[in-house]
Amino acid sequence: MNNLFELAGRCLHQADIDEKLAVTHMAWSLYQQDRLDFQIDVPIAGIDQTRFPDRPILKRPKEMPRRKFTTKDGVSAMIHAFAHIEFMAINLAWDMLYRFRDLPEKFYLDWLKVAEEEARHFKLLRELLLQRGLNYGDLPAHAGLWVHAEQTDHDVLDRLALIPRCMEARGLDVTPAMIENFKKIGDFACADVLTTILNDEVGHVKIGTEWFNWVCRLRQLDPVATYQQLILQYLKQKPKGPFNKEMRIMAGFAQAELDWLDNDR
Repeated sequence: MNNLFELAGRCLHQADIDEKLAVTHMAWSLYQQDRLDFQIDVPIAGIDQTRFPDRPILKRPKEMPRRKFTTKDGVSAMIHAFAHIEFMAINLAWDMLYRFRDLPEKFYLDWLKVAEEEARHFKLLRELLLQRGLNYGDLPAHAGLWVHAEQTDHDVLDRLALIPRCMEARGLDVTPAMIENFKKIGDFACADVLTTILNDEVGHVKIGTEWFNWVCRLRQLDPVATYQQLILQYLKQKPKGPFNKEMRIMAGFAQAELDWLDNDR
């Protein structure tokens, strides 16, 4: 099997974590060997066919307990939460390239690269959990990320606005403070892993921005106005700051977008 879209289906449509990781690494290796096939005649299954492991138990964000750096269990819960985000990000990247067809080949290579990097992030975080006597799935996690994928399965522009340019962009805002918190408690291993993730996530959000702007140009839409409209359509309100403006600019955000996000009205 060397067709990108068949590999995507193989990753998305079974629940085993290690198999998802193995397929992701295999696809990236095939690309590096120039053996990856991009024929798009593979049928697209509904997003409801995506499978996840039985654990972690998924809860609504409001049902999740507060995680604090003041206890050993709180620190472990924080690492587990990051691992969950990265695991879901693997599936989100694969679904991005699987679901939306007839786009330039670079679109698919960009999101395959994202999937590979998210898989590496997840493995780093799972190793940190194992060192603490836990594994991914031992604690509950929130179900919100995939809901947004289901909401936007019909349009690549909507998906690009909501996932990389909203959900993932929030990581640029909050992760620097998390890194400093881990350093304050002397957990430099966690701080180093989060620093690696943060640096890669700037590139992931930038990829989302570049393709969002590309689709807007193709459809003759104003990207700033379209971003505003889609965020309000799906979230009903603006994301709450503070925003990491420096990193968001590095990730391709326009100053007009940042001004709009920062405006209380």
